[in-house]
Formats: sequence, structure tokens, C-alpha cells
Amino acid sequence: MSRFVDKLPFFDRRASPMEEADDIPRSGLLHLHGGHHHYQHHHQPQTALMAPEPSPPTTKQSSSTLAQLLKRVNDARSDASSPNSSPSHYTIELGASMPGSTGSESEHTSLTGVGVGVGDGTLLPFVLKFTDLTYSVKQRKKGPCLPALPFRRGDAEPEAPRMKTLLDNVSGEAREGEIMAVLGASGSGKSTLIDALANRIRKESLHGSVTLNGESMDNNLLKVISAYVMQDDLLYPMLTVEETLMFSAEFRLPRSLPTKEKKKRVQALIDQLGLRNAANTIIGDEGHRGVSGGERRRVSIGVDIIHDPIVLFLDEPTSGLDSTSAFMVVKVLQRIAQSGSVVVMSIHQPSYRILGLLDRLLFLSRGQTVYYGPPGSLSSFFSDFGKPIHDNENPTEFALDLVRELETMPNGACDLVEHNKSWQKRMGPKMKHADDGNGGKPSLSLQEAISASISRGKLVSGATDGNVTVPSPSSAPASTVAKFANPFWIEMGVLTRRAFLNTKRTPEIFVIRLGAVLITGFILATIFWRLDDSPKGVEERLGFFAIAMSTMFYTCSDALPVFLNERYIFLRETAYNAYRRSSYVLSHTIVGFPSLIVLSLAFAVTTFFAVGLAGGAEGFFFFVAIVLASFWAGSGFATFLSGVVTNVQLGFPVVVSTLAYFLLFSGFFINRDRIPKYWLWFHYASLVKYPYEAVMINEFSDPGRCFVRGVQMFDNTPLSVLPPAIKVRVLRAMSSSLGINIGTATCITTGPDFLKQQAVTDLTKWDCLWITVAWGFLFRILFYISLLLGSRNKRR
Repeated sequence: MSRFVDKLPFFDRRASPMEEADDIPRSGLLHLHGGHHHYQHHHQPQTALMAPEPSPPTTKQSSSTLAQLLKRVNDARSDASSPNSSPSHYTIELGASMPGSTGSESEHTSLTGVGVGVGDGTLLPFVLKFTDLTYSVKQRKKGPCLPALPFRRGDAEPEAPRMKTLLDNVSGEAREGEIMAVLGASGSGKSTLIDALANRIRKESLHGSVTLNGESMDNNLLKVISAYVMQDDLLYPMLTVEETLMFSAEFRLPRSLPTKEKKKRVQALIDQLGLRNAANTIIGDEGHRGVSGGERRRVSIGVDIIHDPIVLFLDEPTSGLDSTSAFMVVKVLQRIAQSGSVVVMSIHQPSYRILGLLDRLLFLSRGQTVYYGPPGSLSSFFSDFGKPIHDNENPTEFALDLVRELETMPNGACDLVEHNKSWQKRMGPKMKHADDGNGGKPSLSLQEAISASISRGKLVSGATDGNVTVPSPSSAPASTVAKFANPFWIEMGVLTRRAFLNTKRTPEIFVIRLGAVLITGFILATIFWRLDDSPKGVEERLGFFAIAMSTMFYTCSDALPVFLNERYIFLRETAYNAYRRSSYVLSHTIVGFPSLIVLSLAFAVTTFFAVGLAGGAEGFFFFVAIVLASFWAGSGFATFLSGVVTNVQLGFPVVVSTLAYFLLFSGFFINRDRIPKYWLWFHYASLVKYPYEAVMINEFSDPGRCFVRGVQMFDNTPLSVLPPAIKVRVLRAMSSSLGINIGTATCITTGPDFLKQQAVTDLTKWDCLWITVAWGFLFRILFYISLLLGSRNKRR
């Protein structure tokens, strides 16, 4: 038996090549066919595939190890690559069968750069097969807003919730080197089928099976070897095309791969996607001019295929593009498929040129298959149905128009569904034979196919030194592939660099925040300019503290849209384990902290000395610290809410109203000892309480500082309108009555006395500082939990 070897990659299927060679007896001769010269005992025409020569069963040939065989191939290639040699083709004749097979059932395996040949056909290593996929959801019943009355005996039983079937026994397969396109009208189930194949639907809700090379895939394994391109282009607008792809490479490619090799991969991908002229152009958005729509779509594809996935899913990659851009996108997908990937995409209505690039079509109508097969068979399929396709008419447009017409009828497209089933029974075996000559059975197991794919250059991010462990039913979960390509500190560093780069290119956001803080500080400083130590000065200080501390939290509400704007980018990147959620939270914290320091210093410098607050240098630095802690807690609160709410319109009312409640229960409007017991818990949960009490203690903790002297006790009372002489007489009368000498200079109320009047006695200022800092950490932990629970990205 003979076989040709164009490219001979090393398949690491065992612990070592020598073990495999020792376990498998092989014998054969290496023949070199160069140009028109054939160095064999007999001459025969050079063909793409040689007919197998039966070996005498009674003759025992000398065996060669696999290592020796590979050496002889390399030696022959070296001779053929000399300047005087002509292009050559190599044949390895194997006379022994594989273990477990008889001489008549020997396996004929051709190792090529793309697939494995068997017999007269080429068996592709990867076959993604889906069988009888069924998915239904509960249909919400439209009715009154008020809940229904409880069920009583004698009443008619309430109707069970109606189920809507989105997929109804859909079957098919996609193969390496081909593009399988899912077509249908809006609502036909295209995106649902792509989600089902990409494991984006919960297993308990989806019925049927999805296998790769006949084996079901573990979720972690699928995330490593596959990629999912969403319909929307979710990219950072201020990054260039090259930077976007480079950051994706740093996330998805393993740390063991040098940075130089990652850059080479990015440059090769830029050329493959046809983005060389736009490599240094920013992505852009509504406010910044960037790449075109077709280029943006190709960048979105490139971000997800940077690790050269084995299986690629795309949800309507041509949506919103003109005909030329859509054709270029599908042309890129064709090159990706031919490089050794399984490509499955949904498309609404392909043009005639795009149709020529597709290998398999699957038409859906209300979740049912109305056609599955190659594009070339559409004409005969509809002719058999009695609806021949007219000449010069796009077959897919004809099919979609016919399906829409049938869907308006009472029976829908049931007749076409039944016709497809009968047509598949008649034509299915012929198509399978034409495809691979082996009934669709994959030539390699999943373990072998992945190892072979890595050996020929596939950069599977979860693989280490080319080894991927495919979980078996008896294996423990710990033996599966690595979940992430890099350790968390690498992820955190890359995320931090990307966020700093985005911040650097959008300085207007920080400038606006700084301007808001400076303007607020300037207004407060000019209103509360140089407050004295009189009772009115004390009241004015309380007002300044309440407004200043609450302003810190309100200013932090602008942190709400930071995550909401990149929420779906985060979901796309974490859906296939580009990085850990913990890495994102830590980098998000690191990037935002320097700006908080600048804002805190700006506000403290603007207000502390202008208002005339006490404490000197120590008091100033504590004031800076508590303002920074307030910014820290406030930004943490806004960040946490951004992980809970889904849009800015919903988030801002929640932030503003909640901060208003915090200010109400902070102790400024009503003292702690006057708050009803059933609301006392809200007082301790108030974020404004702790910084407010901290600055009060920082200001009034000095017992040697007096705020009410002599006749000042009449201030803020009806007696304050009396002339000063009468106030002195009233003071003397009070002194004689009480037997205490109270003069005009006698200190009536000190700072600690005032703190007792305000019921600020249960905590020290340092306690308040650390509690405020702890709130910031707590909210970031809650933000992390919200990301864990809210970003599973799977349909129910």
C-alpha cells in the first residue's frame, strides 16, 4: 500500500515517538518521484493517489521504526531541495497493518498539512456533528400588570405556560476546511442554532447531541479550541487595529510563547484579514473617525481567531455590511476554514458571490430544517419539490422567498420539511460517499485530531507543549485542559496596560471630573470663607462637611458608565476565558486609583485652608485621607451598581436616590440618638455617615478650643435679638441664680461638648477612616460576585 506525504507534521499521540514506533510494527520503502523520473522497479504515471499494492501475506518484510522512517523522509526532502533537484512528491509504502486490524483491513492514513487521506478520498480530522437539537422556551403571556387572584376550588385550572419551539430536531454536520452557513428569515432560529453549537445554551434546556469527531466536548475544552464572533462589533474605539489584535494575542496565547512570536502572529493575521492599510488606524466610534464597517467586522473576527481556533462560530458576520465588504469578510472566513478550521456561521441573505464561497447550507423555518446540503444541490432539491429555480436567479433568494411564502399558509413549511426528510434519505448516502468515502466517520479521534492540529501550527491557547487532555467519561475534571492561557498576574498586567492606554487617549473624561471637583471646591471655599469659632460658624461648618462629603459620592457616580460602556466587551472576552474576572476587577481598581488621589488633593487644597479648618498639617493630611477614602468608597459603590444594572438610564436614578438616602441618615439632618430604632440600621449602613463624622471629629476634638463664650449662648435663640447690654445683664442674673460665675469670656461649649450634642461619640476618626476604606473593598468584592453571577452568558 502506498500513500503520498506533502507535509509530514509530527503527531504527538504517545508519550514519545519511539514508544509508538516500538508498539506498531511497520515496514516500507520510501520512493521519490521527482519531475518525470521515477526511481522504482516499474514505471507508472505520477498521480495524486497511488493504488494500493497487495503485499504477499506469507512474506515477512523487514520493519523500520517510525523515527527511521521520518529520517528517511527528511533525507529525501533534503536531496530534493538541492538547487539541481526538481519539485518532488513523496510516497511511503506501509506493508503492515495497525494494531487490532487484519491484513485485509489495513488503515491507509495520509498525513498532510490539512487532513488525513484514506482510500481514494480525503478524511478531514474534525467533524462537528449535531443530531436532533431541540430547544423550547416558555412564552410569556400578555395580560394585566396586576397578579392573578389565587386559585380556588371550582375555578377552571390556570393554563400552563405555552412553550415556543426555537429548534425542532435540527441535525447536520460541519467539517474542517468548509464553511457551513445557517440561513433563514428573521426568527427562524439561526442565532439559536449557533448558540446551541457553541454551548451557549444550558444543557438542561437543550435536547439532542453535539459532538466533535464523535465525542462530546467538555465546556472548558470547547472554550479552548473554539471561538464565537458576536453579531455586534464589540471593540475599544480608541485602540488601533494592531493594538487590538496584540492585546487579544496577549490574552489568548500562552505565556510560554515569546512576545516576538506573538507579534509575528498578529502581523500574519493582519495580512490574512486584509487589514494592512488600516493597521495603525483607531477602531473609532460615533465621535472619532476610524476604520470602515467591513474593516471593523474583520477586526472583530481577528480578535477571536488570534489563537487559531479549531472551531469558529459566527453570528451573522455580514450583517450591516455592503455587498463588497460582506464578500471580503466571507472570503477571509474561507481562508480560515482552509487553514484547518471548522467554520459555522449564520447569514441572512447571501449574495451570488458569497454563495460560491459556502460549502454547506442549512435552511431553517421556525426552527425546522427545510434544506441541508451543498449549494449546488439547491436546484435539484426544489425541482423535486415542484418549485424549480429560474435561470439567473439567486438560489438562496428563491429559497428564502419560497419559505416566507409557505410560512404564511396554515400548514407553514411542513411540506418542505417533509420533502427535505425524504430527500435526505435518498441523497444522503450519496453525499456522504462523495464527501469522504467513509460515511462521514472521522479518521481521527478527538485527542489525535487536536494533537495533529497543534503539531501543524495551530496555536491552541490551552495546550502546553502541544499536549491537550481530552476528558473521558472516567476522567476527573481536574485532568481537563487548562482553563486560562496565562496566570492571573499576566492577565492583570495586560488589562491594566490596555485600560491606561484607553484613559490616556480619552483625557477629556478625567479633565471633566477634575474640573467638576475644582469648581465644587471653589464654590464651597468662597461660600464658607474663613469660618469663625462662633455658634454660627459651627453650624456653617456642619453644612460644609455635609455638602463636601456627599459631593464626593455624587462625583463618583460618573464611574457608573465606565463598566457599562465595556460590559459587552467584557462578556465577549470572558465567555471564552480570555482572562479571569478577578484579574479584571483588580486591574479596574488599579487604573482608577491614581485619578482618585489627584481629585482628593485638588479638593483638599481648594477648600481646607480657605474655609479655615483646624488641625494644621496633621489635620490637612487626615482631611486628604478621608476625602480619598470617600472617593474610594463612592467609586466602589458606583462600580458595584454597574455590575448589577444593565444600562446607564437605570443606573443613574439608583445611584442618585441611594446617595440621597445615605445623606439623610448620615446624622446631619437628625442626630443618631433621635433616629427611630427601626431606621437605625440605615444610619450605620450610610456611606456618608463615616466620612462626615470623621471630619467632625478632626475639627472639634480639641478640648482647648471654645465655640460658645458668654453671651454667645443666646445666639440661635429668640434672645439673640436683644441688645448686648441686656444680654450681659441676663448673663449676670443667671450667674447669681446658679451660683456660678459666668462672664462674657467664659467658655460655655468646647469641641468635645459639641460632639456629644451631635451624638458623635461611638467611633474615633481613625475608626471612621478605616470603615470607609473597608466599604470600598466590600463593594469591589460585591462587584466581582456580580460579575461571576451575571456574566454566565448562556440562555436558560
